Amino acid sequence: MNMSAKIAPARLAAAERPQSIAIVTDAWFPQVNGVVRTLSTTCEILRRWGYDVTVISPEQYHSVPAPTYPEIRLALTLPGAVGRQLARITPDAVHIATEGPLGFAARRYCAGRGVPFTTAYHTQFPDYISRRTGLPASVFWPYIRWFHGPAERVMVATESIREELRGEGLTQLAHWSRGVDLASFSPDAPVPLELADLGGPILLYVGRVAVEKNIEAFLSCDHPGTKVVVGDGPARASLEAKFPEAVFLGKRTGAELAGCYAAADVFVFPSKTDTFGLVMIEALACGTPVAAFPVSGPVDILNETVGAMDADLAKAIATARTRDRAACTAHAASFSWEAATQQFLSGLAPLADEECVSLRAVSAI
Repeated sequence: MNMSAKIAPARLAAAERPQSIAIVTDAWFPQVNGVVRTLSTTCEILRRWGYDVTVISPEQYHSVPAPTYPEIRLALTLPGAVGRQLARITPDAVHIATEGPLGFAARRYCAGRGVPFTTAYHTQFPDYISRRTGLPASVFWPYIRWFHGPAERVMVATESIREELRGEGLTQLAHWSRGVDLASFSPDAPVPLELADLGGPILLYVGRVAVEKNIEAFLSCDHPGTKVVVGDGPARASLEAKFPEAVFLGKRTGAELAGCYAAADVFVFPSKTDTFGLVMIEALACGTPVAAFPVSGPVDILNETVGAMDADLAKAIATARTRDRAACTAHAASFSWEAATQQFLSGLAPLADEECVSLRAVSAI
């Protein structure tokens, strides 16, 4: 992570004790995805700034693999376990990052005591579950409204997602953008050996290899070149069998990942369920233009100088190939993790003294 700017916000005066923040999340290591990268980067910066951050995650509890997605672990907790952990911590602010079992338990505990908390909308949850169950997304929106309804603020990354949530009756929205590590992702990243001799143009996808990422739309689109998939997930085996001409590299991190981005002619983002898409700005930082569908995430990040969006993905790829790579790098530089972390801080709901007392009042809830 790029930590060249380590100046703490003005709100943290020298004589002020570090603010204590509890973050409850069902998405955490060893998962590799945008939510985990966002939360872990935010936690690292907050700690460097002097904040006391505690993460409540599945690794602290017995867990089981999620149906159809074993890489995701679902925490199994006894009644009141998350509440007792929050009571022991007694943080100055509670942030519930995900709508899974741990998020549900923390929401129940806080709401039952009148303790304010904030949430975040990281994933198009109704669409995500719809792709996995075959049920319409409308079936799952009541849960989203119920889950986020009591939050003091719901943090969202883009304006298009804010508009969608407003349309669902969630209006207590706060902006929380994302950033990119420019020290790690740059056009100078060395090209991995696996990509050095591939026939061009190289068309790249990076991310989870799962049905909700719509990767098949990328692999089946009619555009010449070599299609490369970086990442792993439950759909990898079936996609490798169906598209033997594609190159599947598995997971890549650090300099190897940056090199994959830098070696590509176009980065293809076929997902229609993401709320942002960190991989897009990582690709742009490496000078690689982006092709995508005109949906939430791409419409908020891309412009006509750094990428192309079209309902026909092959047309978007062809257009993206004409974009200037230097413009892509310059655009990515406008996304700062430090600025995003300050937005997160500003969106929190600090607890009053009496609310801290209520948080400590442990019962069986």
